[in-house]
This record gives sequence, structure tokens and C-alpha cells, in this order.
Amino acid sequence: MSWQLVQPFLIALAIGLLLGLERERSRSSRLPAGSRSFALLALIGAVAASFSGAAVALGLAGVAAVMAFAYFRTSSEDPGTTTALAAIAAYMLGALAYTRPALAVALAVVVVALLVSKARIHHFARDIISEAELEDAVKFLVVAFVVLPLLPDRGLGPYGVLNPSKVWLLVVLLTGISWIGYIGVRALGPERGLLVTGLAGGFISATATTASMGRLSRTGPLRAPLAAALVASVATFLQLLLVVGFVDPDVLRRLWLPAAAGAVVLIGIAAVVYRNGAHDDARSDGEHMTSQPTSRPFALRPALVLAAVLTAALLLGRWGSDVLGAQGTVLAAAAAGLADAHAGSVAAASLAARGDITVDTAVIAAAAAFGSNLIVKAVLAFVAGGLRFGLGFSAGMASPAVVFGAGVAAAVLL
Repeated sequence: MSWQLVQPFLIALAIGLLLGLERERSRSSRLPAGSRSFALLALIGAVAASFSGAAVALGLAGVAAVMAFAYFRTSSEDPGTTTALAAIAAYMLGALAYTRPALAVALAVVVVALLVSKARIHHFARDIISEAELEDAVKFLVVAFVVLPLLPDRGLGPYGVLNPSKVWLLVVLLTGISWIGYIGVRALGPERGLLVTGLAGGFISATATTASMGRLSRTGPLRAPLAAALVASVATFLQLLLVVGFVDPDVLRRLWLPAAAGAVVLIGIAAVVYRNGAHDDARSDGEHMTSQPTSRPFALRPALVLAAVLTAALLLGRWGSDVLGAQGTVLAAAAAGLADAHAGSVAAASLAARGDITVDTAVIAAAAAFGSNLIVKAVLAFVAGGLRFGLGFSAGMASPAVVFGAGVAAAVLL
């Protein structure tokens, strides 16, 4: 008897025992199925799969009937259906283990993680997420899984550079990051510090977060909001790497080290600023800073604006490359960076992926977009936070910007 023949059944037994042990430890009342029952269900699933698909379907019907009967017998003690559903899942995972054991184990881990996270999930659903945020989550799902599949995945428009599906996929990617960052702010709250709040807010909009922290510094201590504004720009580096890597890995290979170095320097500067002022100012920070972000996690208008900026940046970049050469693409990226730090970078990376410009030109264009966006944030820092906040923000961003620029120059020249 070979190991390959026995392995699927042993994996099925392990999966069933894992699920059963979790169920026994999670409840004090009598269960319709325990650890031995779960192990047997998973093993039966594997045995059924060894016969045929029809045997698996027949076994599933039998398991569902048994679990339904057991549920009605114990529903007065425990009205929940999680254990019965977990038993059915154990049977199906056991059947899957016969043909795809690695996938069955991975799914079993996910199922156990869901089961043990009951309290956290209930707390999140009841106390953290609001009705408005749930509505925004539905909107995001519509944008990602309804609108996106309907868009054509081919080049359109002048020069054939416009691919509606890829442009919208980037919008989905960025808005998804924004939604996660927003929920992070809501879940962590101000007691975890303005650094966390600034980072999560930066994924929503680093520019808007900088302005918000500037306004906050006018009514409270300076250093903690300043550190949060600096950390918000760390998200700009991270998003830059994420979206560029999605479009063109060759550009990412040139850009990741300068961006990572700039982000590390910026994190260090923000930590020093925060450590020097946050502890003394914690009480007054709590009075002025709430865990509520200033914007909704998902809004259709910013998404459409981002799509428009991306489209315009693609057209301008291709036209500039055609008329003015590499300099035209860089100028177009810098102009797009005034509205969004990532639009010009994505446009340049898209053109590089198509072969319209070189990778070096795309890297320089990404740096130009980052620089022009940094200028916008510095201006907003002065306008929203006044002279002290503006000078502090500009001084804090100077070193990371120099490191990033030097890294880009080295990546291009070497």
C-alpha cells in the first residue's frame, strides 16, 4: 500500500478532527456532532469521492438529512446552525481532499478561522461597522463585481491606449484599499494613536488627511497631528508600489527600492516627531481626535474622478510621447500628479507595458507625479495648518523626497 493511496484519507481525518475539536471547545451544551463524528464525516466524504461524483452527491444528501434531524432534536438547547453547517463542510472538505488535498487543507484552515472568530466577527458587525458603511461596502461590490465584468478588455480611443477594464480595475483596487483603511480607523480608534489613524486615512486620501491634520493642529497640539500627516504620506509610497506593480512589473523592479527607502525614512521621521510630542499631548489629542474618518469609505464621485484622471493621463502621456518624446510623458505625469499621485505613475507604467515608452522614462514620470503631488500637499499644509504646521510638514517630507529622488536617479543611471 503506497503513501499516495493513503494520504487523502489521512488528510480527510485530520480535517475532520480539526473542525470537530473546535466545535467541542466552542460550546458547553450538547452538540449534534462531536470531534469523532466530524472525523468520520470527513473520512466518509473521501471514501465517497474515491467511488464517483454521484456517490459524493448521494452522501451529501444523507449527511444533510442527518444534520437536519440532529438540529431539530437539539435546537431547544442551541438554536444555532453553525455546527450543522460545519459538519456538512467537513464532509465536503473530506471529499475534496481525495482529489485536491492541498486545497482542502487550505479551505479547512479558513473554515476554522471563521469558527474561532465568532466573537470578533459579531463585535465587528454589531459595534464597528455602521449601516452607512455597509451600504458603501455593497456599492463597492457592485463596482468590483458587476460593473467591472461588463467593461471591454481591449484598447480603445486615440492611440488605442484606453483599456476600460484595466482602468476600472485600478479604480477598484484603490477604492478597496481606501475602504480597508477606513474600517481600520473605525476599528482601532484614537486610543491606538494618531499614527495608525494617519496611515489608514492616507489610504483613503493622503492629501485630504494632510489638510485634516492641519486643521486639527490649529485647535490642539502640533506634533501629533504633524506626525499623522507625515505617516499619511507613507500610504502614498505603498500605493505607488502596489498600482505600478500591478500594471508593469518591470517598472516596479526599478521603483520599489527608492520608494521603500523613502517610506522607511518617512516612518522614522514621523516616529521621532510623534514620540517627542504624543505622550505629553495624549489627553488633549483625545479631546480633538475621534475615530471617525472625515469621509465615507467609498464614494462614487471620487472613483469617477480618478477614472477620468487616469484616462486623461494615459492620453496626455501617449500624446506627449508622440509629439515631444520622453519629456512629454514626464510633463503629462507631473500634471496628473497635481490631482492624484498615482494617476501619472499608472499612466506611465501602462505606456511602458505597451512598449510606447521605455522603463526608464516611466520611472522618471512616476517620480515627477510624486513630486507634483507632494507640492500640492505642502501647499495644503500651509493653508490648512498655518505656518508652523506647513513648515513642519515640508521639513519632514524633505528627506524622504530626496531619498526617493536619489534612488530614482540611481535606478535610471545605473
